[in-house]
Amino acid sequence: MADYTPQLPDEDTGLYEHHSFIADKGQAPLRIDKWLMNKVENATRNKIQAAAKEGNIYVNDQPVKSNYKVKPLDVIKVLFEHPPFENLLVGEDLPLDIVYEDDTLLVVNKPAGMVVHPGHGNYSGTLINALIYHFDNLPKNSSDRPGLVHRIDKDTSGLLVVAKTEHAMAHLSKQFKDKTSEREYVAIVWGNMEEDEGTIEGNIGRHPKNRLQNTVYMDDDADKGKPAVTHYKVLERLTYVTLVSCKLETGRTHQIRVHMKHIGHTLFNDERYGGERILKGTTFTKYKQFVDNCFKVLPRQALHAKTLGFEHPETGKIMQFNTPVPDDMQACIEKWRGYASHLEH
Repeated sequence: MADYTPQLPDEDTGLYEHHSFIADKGQAPLRIDKWLMNKVENATRNKIQAAAKEGNIYVNDQPVKSNYKVKPLDVIKVLFEHPPFENLLVGEDLPLDIVYEDDTLLVVNKPAGMVVHPGHGNYSGTLINALIYHFDNLPKNSSDRPGLVHRIDKDTSGLLVVAKTEHAMAHLSKQFKDKTSEREYVAIVWGNMEEDEGTIEGNIGRHPKNRLQNTVYMDDDADKGKPAVTHYKVLERLTYVTLVSCKLETGRTHQIRVHMKHIGHTLFNDERYGGERILKGTTFTKYKQFVDNCFKVLPRQALHAKTLGFEHPETGKIMQFNTPVPDDMQACIEKWRGYASHLEH
């Protein structure tokens, strides 16, 4: 069982640091409650204002009110009396589907529905809880998360590489940063894609109105968000949906989901991005029932991290792993195949 030392409170304040940020050089004056809304996942304006009122928000080591205007290079910290829940990591004996393992790293096939790391509302049952139960002394990444080199969304299934040594963590993280790792996903998207293959480019950042979504910023707003590139290829056309392969050049949060929606092909049953509605097809009641049955078979977004490739940090050998499309997604594909062939006859 891995042993984690709890974070110690700050000597001066006696409080625990939950978040720490440095404002950009070009930061325009902006109220700190608004500024933090865009930085802290799942934070509401009310919660931030309450934290400021309690004296939990510090700028340059001084507590500030919620109307404080953030300036360039301000050091902003959110401190509370209790340690962050993420630091109270408890190992849990959860099954791990380990595809490959050696002394340096392991590759796991994550099932859909499993959260990768603890966060607001998910403090147990995550991949990290399982990893620290099964492995001792995993190295921490830059966000203090044991073993994690990259992540995939809760309802996306597929392959992840986990570092077991500090060297592996640094080496693998650099490969992801330098875009030399290989990541291929399989997705079912709404609509019949016009092109057989293509590349989607567009900066991805937090959606200004819906904080649970990300969006693509183009043209006048192109300076917002972070650069993102997705290469796609049609694998199979199934009338009102298309089976596609997506290769990631960058790894932004929700990248494939956001890019596909951006080009008008939202992922099938991707509730967060509107794919749980019938976006293409006919108005027949029978068709609606067919799609509802597909949603029941695949109660999540149709996305699977199928292929993962990287250079082994110790041997320098190029490693590549593949995992079959899971049963729920395969069943959905079969249903659409049946529907498509039925239409052809």
